[in-house]
Amino acid sequence: MEKLSFNKITACLDMAGCPNRCKHCWLGVTPNVSLKKSDLEFVASIFRSYANNLEVTSWYREPDFRNDYKEFWKLEHWLSTEHMKHFELLSYWRIVRDSEYVKWIYSLGVRVCQLTIFGMEKMTDHYVGRKGAFEEILKSINILLENNIAPRLQIFINKDNVMELPLIEKLIAELDLDKRCKTIGQEFELFIHQGSCDGENEKLYNIRIMPEDVIKISPKLVEYTLKYFGKRDLFDVLGKTEEELFSELINDNSTMSFVSSSPIFYIDNTFNVYPNITHPASWWCLGNLKTDSVNAILDNYINSKTKAQSIINAMPIGQMIKKCGNSRSKRLFIKGDYITYIQNQFCEKQYGKDILFMDLL
Repeated sequence: MEKLSFNKITACLDMAGCPNRCKHCWLGVTPNVSLKKSDLEFVASIFRSYANNLEVTSWYREPDFRNDYKEFWKLEHWLSTEHMKHFELLSYWRIVRDSEYVKWIYSLGVRVCQLTIFGMEKMTDHYVGRKGAFEEILKSINILLENNIAPRLQIFINKDNVMELPLIEKLIAELDLDKRCKTIGQEFELFIHQGSCDGENEKLYNIRIMPEDVIKISPKLVEYTLKYFGKRDLFDVLGKTEEELFSELINDNSTMSFVSSSPIFYIDNTFNVYPNITHPASWWCLGNLKTDSVNAILDNYINSKTKAQSIINAMPIGQMIKKCGNSRSKRLFIKGDYITYIQNQFCEKQYGKDILFMDLL
């Protein structure tokens, strides 16, 4: 087999897992396993000769969840030929437990931290899957501002929490976030959306928002959202109804390829490799770094040999929608998210529901 070469490979290894069990997480909920320094070094050595540039990270669910996060940040830099700046997604679990964390984050140049809420305390704790999450987020907002980092709020909305939006608007006013962010030279940002419909979020299909729910969003939260996305209409953010997308795509004979010269790979704690397309379901698995050669894994990727890629490469999206879409649904989707949802639904019908994403008994 000819050795493959890429412009850049980004390899993300789930080395510690996540403290949360979020109901919106497109990456899914899997057991937490603590992997070793040598495991990250192994992954880097495996991919290094296949890419002109290599970037490795020790997480893809919760950043800095390991106690030795500083050591691993240095290791990631040492193992990578190029490294992005630290993400604005920080661990609020760590923010409230480690007084040095935010100071360290600030020293890396982070000036904005994105936090996710779903409503007030009961609703947010329910969605995060952990009691005390909402209280930690509120504490984190204050800690961030005290350290000259602005909080940005992301709000996922569904039918079961849209009525709590006025309470969130009131909370923002009580916390005086506009003024406090300006004090540190930043602008307070907030945005609303319903998220994708894969991974854990696929289970929320039945409660996705519809046009009737959009009118419940207050003008102030709409204003924040439109400003953040640079849009003029909220439906440019929230998308179209499934009914509209069904009609638009039903006769679409195009197929899709996800192959890139600069792929991002997610590597779970058992060393299965998945392309960064959607949730890491079995039909997307490219192989296992412990049992398969890396050349075979990369060949599976570039020649679309996974079960999902081979179907999507050959079957028009219109045919999949005929089998898996709902022509009468008023649920709102961004077009790309809807296509991904349909593709996963079709794979699920072909291969059975993936065990990683089955409801826990």
